[in-house]
Amino acid sequence: MIATIINTVLVIIGGTIGTLCGNKIPEKFTAGIMTVMGLITVSIGVQNAAGMTNTLVTVICLVFGTVLGTMLKLDDKINNSGDALKAKLAKTGLVKGRFSDGFVTCSVLFAVGTMTVLGSIRAGLNKDYSIILTKSVMDFASAIAFSAALGTGVIFSSITVFVIQGAITLLAGLVEPILTATVVAEMSAVGGPIFIGLGINLLGLRKEPVKVGDMLPAIFLPIIVCPLWTYIGL
Repeated sequence: MIATIINTVLVIIGGTIGTLCGNKIPEKFTAGIMTVMGLITVSIGVQNAAGMTNTLVTVICLVFGTVLGTMLKLDDKINNSGDALKAKLAKTGLVKGRFSDGFVTCSVLFAVGTMTVLGSIRAGLNKDYSIILTKSVMDFASAIAFSAALGTGVIFSSITVFVIQGAITLLAGLVEPILTATVVAEMSAVGGPIFIGLGINLLGLRKEPVKVGDMLPAIFLPIIVCPLWTYIGL
């Protein structure tokens, strides 16, 4: 858990630095930072999607995962959790900027992806913290940029990082056998379009934001779909 704790602390520190700096940066510059971060998020999504090993499996996971997420109204629940947290902190002076956007965006960005899954498993099984520590530095830099543009919600995304990475680390012995190289590659590939959707939202390219939260179940479907695909010989 030490690597996850470091990652969590660095998100908090990065978010705090960005928030303090953001108050002193003119709006036109924070808007520029937001555009850059949106483009970087899209680039990460394209890179992940390019690593897909089976296009049809990726499509199946995305379609059925999104249907499941839509039925469960995950996007609404995730956004509501950000709004609820904002309401509870309203009187503390800790709510600044686009709080809910910062919380939701960075919760997805920092807690979803190959580095989170592989890094947490290696940390749990082999005490190999290299991937998570590398990710921590990346999250630290991103937290500064995002919080400068979006405010204090980025800081509280550290809660999501701690819970998800911590859970995978603690359960590493149970999940490691099912997370084959193919499954992990497809999980990353499925995450690609989700990151692209997140980038589209950051760039404000759609009147109605992409409901990224509804797509999240798709990330875990390769655990089921990949072995089934191999079993039926396709």
